[in-house]
Amino acid sequence: MGERTANVEPRPVGPVLEELAATIAGRWDADPEASYTVRLLKGPEDRVLKKVCEEAVEVALASKDGDHDHVRYEAADLVYHLMVCLERQGVSLEELAGELAARFK
Repeated sequence: MGERTANVEPRPVGPVLEELAATIAGRWDADPEASYTVRLLKGPEDRVLKKVCEEAVEVALASKDGDHDHVRYEAADLVYHLMVCLERQGVSLEELAGELAARFK
């Protein structure tokens, strides 16, 4: 994805995830040559599934190393790829939030 950043300013989670979800959803009509997200959305399903798995492993390895910045960076990659996967499957953030909320009753 992007370059690692050493200093980031914390932001509220909801609006950031909503903006990311809208950006991903808006990529369906974009040019696959110009957008990595489109290639993940329209390409073979295994491509995005492999990326979700790969990024999850990278989060685990960064966590094992105890590198806070690296964990944050890899977790952002994981969330992005997971959200692309959710978009492909037609699972909204609201559905995901409902599922999570139901588990904490």
